[in-house]
Amino acid sequence: MHIFAMLFINGLAEGALIFLMAAGLSIILGLLGVVNFTHGTLFIWGGYVSIWVFGLSGNFFIALLAAIAAGILMGLIFERLFVRPVYGNVTAQILITLGLMTIFTDMVRLLWGPNPIPANRPDFIDGTWIWGSVIISQYRIFLIVIGVLVAIGINFLINRTRVGMIMRAGTQSPDMVQAMGINIKVYFSGVFAGGAALAALGGALYVPLVGSVWSGMGINNQILAFIVVILGGMGSFYGSAVGSIIIGLTVAMVSWFYPPLTVYSTVILLILVLSLKPEGLFGTAVRR
Repeated sequence: MHIFAMLFINGLAEGALIFLMAAGLSIILGLLGVVNFTHGTLFIWGGYVSIWVFGLSGNFFIALLAAIAAGILMGLIFERLFVRPVYGNVTAQILITLGLMTIFTDMVRLLWGPNPIPANRPDFIDGTWIWGSVIISQYRIFLIVIGVLVAIGINFLINRTRVGMIMRAGTQSPDMVQAMGINIKVYFSGVFAGGAALAALGGALYVPLVGSVWSGMGINNQILAFIVVILGGMGSFYGSAVGSIIIGLTVAMVSWFYPPLTVYSTVILLILVLSLKPEGLFGTAVRR
């Protein structure tokens, strides 16, 4: 049973990391209707900025804040200059965000080089807890706690605050909200920047887990995030949360019991779910 306990903790930690990226994607898609392929790049930049600042300051939390700030800044620039002119045009959104992903990934290689950079965990969460025969990494518990806190915070913001009410109303009828004297474009920028910050935070937390940061890690995690968004239901925040946990646990279990299937397990799970529920776990079916 101790094996299953450790795999369960590992799976929840993986799910928490996936959630940070998938939640940002889901929020931007659900509230803005934007298909955003820059998320992988923001994930990379969060990782590199956090390692750079951690090396300068020696403070892990300052490094996380720096990654979040970088994500917010890049998100605001991307939304204002490139995404805002193509709201409602999905094809243009895909092409523009793919172009941004390519450019800013190459910028990472230009600034920090093409080779992986080692990443260390902060000392205060670098150990393990031993309960009988169960060995649990303190850093993985830290990831789970962060994931839960972020999920609670996002849910509260969207469903319990005036800001969330305006964002949801602006999604349904932006002209009506604008007519009430509310600058909905500012809120849209905030949504995009918030999603970008989550992606950057995910990258900053990912690199200490795997021990290094490299320029190719963004595309792999972006694909995984898109799988979660589709699995949970397009634009559904709750779907992203549940889908992240399912994917995290699936990867943990499969990688232990049958490693050759790990790469394909998420796609197989997605196919199985969509064959039974084409709109995703929490998606809304469209009748024609």
